[in-house]
Amino acid sequence: MEVARKIALDLLAVRARSEHELRTAMAKKNVPPDIADELVERFTEVGLIDDAQFAAALTTSRAEFSQRGRYRIRQELQQKGIDKETAEAALAEIDPESEREAALAVARKKLRSLGGVEPMVARRRLAGVLARRGFSGGVVSGVVRQVLGESADAQSDDVC
Repeated sequence: MEVARKIALDLLAVRARSEHELRTAMAKKNVPPDIADELVERFTEVGLIDDAQFAAALTTSRAEFSQRGRYRIRQELQQKGIDKETAEAALAEIDPESEREAALAVARKKLRSLGGVEPMVARRRLAGVLARRGFSGGVVSGVVRQVLGESADAQSDDVC
C-alpha cells in the first residue's frame, strides 16, 4: 500500500493527473488492482483526484496557452482517460470567439514564414497547421480567408 501511495503522490506532485493515468502508472509498477482501487477511492474522497477539475484545467490550459482547438483537446482528454460527458462539459467552457482568436494568432504567425509562397500553397499550409491544432473546418476556412485577405491588403499597400 505504501509503494502505491508513493507512486501516486510522486505523480501528483508534478502535475494533476486523471484517475486513468494514476491507475495506469500503478499497473506498470505491478500494484495489485485491489490496492490501486482502494488508493484511488481514498484520493478521490480527499480531493487529490478529480477528473472533472482535471479536464477543466487541461482544457483551459490547452485553449489559452497552447492555442489548441476543441478537437485536439477532446482527443487529449480521451487519451488521458476522461469520460465523454466530463470532457464535453469541460469543452463547453471554451468561448468560440477565444478559439477563433487563437486560430487567428496561429495563422498570422505561420503566415510570416510563408513570404514567397504562392497563394494556393499558403492557403493549404495554413489550413493544415490549423487543422492539426484541432480547429474546426469552419474556423479554419474563415481564419485562412481573413489572414490571406489581410496579407493581400498589406501587399497592395506596399506597391503604392
